[in-house]
Amino acid sequence: MTPRVLTVVGARPQFVKAMPVSRALRGAGLAEVLVHTGQHHDALLSDAFFQALNLPEPAENLGIHGGSHGEMTGRMLAALDRVIARHAPDLVLVYGDTNSTLAGALAAAKNGVPVAHVEAGLRVFDRSMPEETNRVVVDHLSRLLFAPTRAAVGHLAREGLTDGVLHVGDVMYDAARMMAALPASEPTAAQRLGLSPGGYALATLHRAATTGDAASLGAAIAFLRERASEQPVVLPLHPRTRDATARLGVGLDGLLVIEPVGPLEMQRLLAGCAAVFTDSGGLQKEAYFHRKPCVTLRDGTEWTETVDAGWNRLWTVADYRPRRDIPDYGQGDAARRIAEAINHFLAPGAATPRAPADVEG
Repeated sequence: MTPRVLTVVGARPQFVKAMPVSRALRGAGLAEVLVHTGQHHDALLSDAFFQALNLPEPAENLGIHGGSHGEMTGRMLAALDRVIARHAPDLVLVYGDTNSTLAGALAAAKNGVPVAHVEAGLRVFDRSMPEETNRVVVDHLSRLLFAPTRAAVGHLAREGLTDGVLHVGDVMYDAARMMAALPASEPTAAQRLGLSPGGYALATLHRAATTGDAASLGAAIAFLRERASEQPVVLPLHPRTRDATARLGVGLDGLLVIEPVGPLEMQRLLAGCAAVFTDSGGLQKEAYFHRKPCVTLRDGTEWTETVDAGWNRLWTVADYRPRRDIPDYGQGDAARRIAEAINHFLAPGAATPRAPADVEG
């Protein structure tokens, strides 16, 4: 009988990361049931979104969004409990650090289904961040922990997690390479704005820690305005940030504000920009994939290797370190390694891996 993997996703970046992994799972002969919790429910998650990423439509869309972190996670947990009963998967696969990630892992564990976590071991050592709590809990529930970097492997080891830990590289690098190869069928956002390659910076703001009060949001916007005095700053405006600016009375004048863009358009904006300013975890890495300098608008980062390698710096730090490449992210084959590890894990009589894989091996 073909092993069945139930993949739980809910945020746009998770769909992007699922693109290469879903393809690799199919290539390995595994059946996948894709479940969308509904955490991100905007119009970007349309039929065109899934077609562009060559992703199957979700088998189930739970339509759960809004409310507090606890309320949202609880509703997802109850719904996923029923989903797991319906589909009887052999393994539940989750990505990253969202409420959807936590709910998927908890539902699986409560039903005795093994959990596999993509992007395991990331830490910023700040338990006030909901994302940090989600990461830690999910890692300790997981049987397979797919670490994107050696630093992540080290974080897990310090927490006593070694069985099932595999250093596979970064699936977002796989996805970025795939999307970069897709041709543009219409003018890009930069072209519509009349911007030349290298003639603008790209910014994003969306984290609750940034948008939660007028002081933190105002400081981030002030930073972007200062950079906009040197070159145009394009800001695809996240719905949470739009609501926060209206609620807190923080203006966005001086910035090139546009509607949110899909993953392909974001990759094209990255490819053409001169620099990146963001509070997003994922965009810090994607900036490196395109070899663009990044400033992280936070006091810490889970992607410390981007700082160590000189491609990223915190906004509280004056300058970058000397620049070098980052071999930890692999060669664009993380998805294949993940699919092979899952296939091996689900094979009759297979033992849980005990030693980290090497992406350069």
